[in-house]
Amino acid sequence: VIIASLHSARVWIPDAEEEWKSAELIKDYKNGEASLQLMLEDGKTKNLPYLRNPDILVGENDLTALSYLHEPAVLHNLKVRFIDSKLIYTYCGIVLVAINPYENLPIYGTDIINAYSGQNMGDMDPHIFAVAEEAYKQMARDERNQSIIVSGESGAGKTVSAKYAMRYFATVSGSASEANVEEKVLASNPIMEAIGNAKTTRNDNSSRFGKYIEIGFDNRYRIIGANMRTYLLEKSRVVFQVSSYDFLLLFAAFLLDCSKVCSYCNPCL
Repeated sequence: VIIASLHSARVWIPDAEEEWKSAELIKDYKNGEASLQLMLEDGKTKNLPYLRNPDILVGENDLTALSYLHEPAVLHNLKVRFIDSKLIYTYCGIVLVAINPYENLPIYGTDIINAYSGQNMGDMDPHIFAVAEEAYKQMARDERNQSIIVSGESGAGKTVSAKYAMRYFATVSGSASEANVEEKVLASNPIMEAIGNAKTTRNDNSSRFGKYIEIGFDNRYRIIGANMRTYLLEKSRVVFQVSSYDFLLLFAAFLLDCSKVCSYCNPCL
């Protein structure tokens, strides 16, 4: 990378405690130099760090709009939107990045659904409803199946995000008789979660299996039913327990019942 006249440019420096710390160049960079001189409290020099985005771009609702798209820039932008503006959704092109706020937010009501219905994804603030609307609109326009992939680590909120997408489809399809497809699909969750969920360090009810939910529509694009398939169950949890992780909830339920019925067992295994 050839850079010249970067005096006062703002950069990111890796930090063990804060992950990334902001710094400022106090000396122009000259080609061939191995490091840049940075204004830090300890006075140390670092190798070429990541450049910060201009303040005017910080908080953008689409990460692809940033001048510099790298890990610290992405993390900082998401942090600013979440901490300063209480915004949990951010676009990254056609991808929606969601931060789990670990609380219920008033942004999923019918009025919000109606606001996103019929709108283009890029014209609205980032939201799971915008992604759902784009899929619904393309299904109706192109007469082709659409897919929404919800991925993330344990506790990221994948199950809840899928629930809100189903709520959107049920509402915009406009059929009162099928409008509770979300509830019907979720009604099967207790059984599936007992067999396939376990407690993790970040989620007391974490799905340890994948779900493929298929929602069917008629020729008027109204919901007529749903089908759910499961895959990739973590069978290792049946016989092995990771440190600080629980077995599948089904076995925990067995142990709870066993402790009541077989009180003479000490310990109850």
